[in-house]
Amino acid sequence: MATNRLVTYLSFVRFSHSVFALPFALTGALLAWREAPFYWSQVAWVVAAMISARSAAMGFNRLVDARFDARNPRTAMREIPRGALSRGEATIFVVVSSAFFIFASVQLNAVCGLLSPVALTVVFWYSIAKRFTSYTQAFLGLAMAVAPVGGWLAAGGRWGWEPWLLGLAIGLWVGGFDILYACQDLEFDRANGLNSIPVRFGIAQSLVISRVMHGATIVCMAALAWLVPMGAIYLAGVGLVAVLLIYEQSLVSAHDLSQVKRAFDLNGWVGILYFLTTGAALYVG
Repeated sequence: MATNRLVTYLSFVRFSHSVFALPFALTGALLAWREAPFYWSQVAWVVAAMISARSAAMGFNRLVDARFDARNPRTAMREIPRGALSRGEATIFVVVSSAFFIFASVQLNAVCGLLSPVALTVVFWYSIAKRFTSYTQAFLGLAMAVAPVGGWLAAGGRWGWEPWLLGLAIGLWVGGFDILYACQDLEFDRANGLNSIPVRFGIAQSLVISRVMHGATIVCMAALAWLVPMGAIYLAGVGLVAVLLIYEQSLVSAHDLSQVKRAFDLNGWVGILYFLTTGAALYVG
């Protein structure tokens, strides 16, 4: 029984999707550790902070969107609409995850502790942005852009352009793939008064916006090599990320959205690949 509940909670927050943000938080920390002391305890607390923040944000998203999820055939089987979790249980989960994120941030350093409520506000805002603005996907990008900056600060990084440039790259990448994902719900969102880039611009123009954002992602990642000389290993990693994003975009067209989930799932490999090649460039190459 306890195992079943654990599986339900892990599914509730799509725990496997932690691979989207976590590698970039660790990459931000890797960049800072070039000049700051390294401690394994920092790694543990960075991981704990990222997972708890993402869990809180996803839980909040599922909680505030429950009534819309129940109406949407694509999302009707999520945990709250189908009764696997109650709203009360979801609320407790979000509160506990948020509290643990703040606790983990305090363990890292005073700056992270002070900024933790701000970080939570940023990641929570995405979930209600669709009620107020068409640029919902940009706010998800902003929420994810916090990851490398947070990793940099957690590792003791001081002022530098590196985490901000990486954060911009991550924000563009996430916003770009979330536009693809949002195309699936265009008609539902229009019928229910929800906003998104596809609702505002239509699918064809939204795909162009997504592709421009992913192109800009690669430009920002490549530009980081100008700030931090990392050599051929890093640039090869950026090239592989570019290949993945080109393939992802090739799976989706204005006339065929059947491969959107497949395209979305490819993004899990982007973070892992980028983290591994950046680490190799910094500490091996």
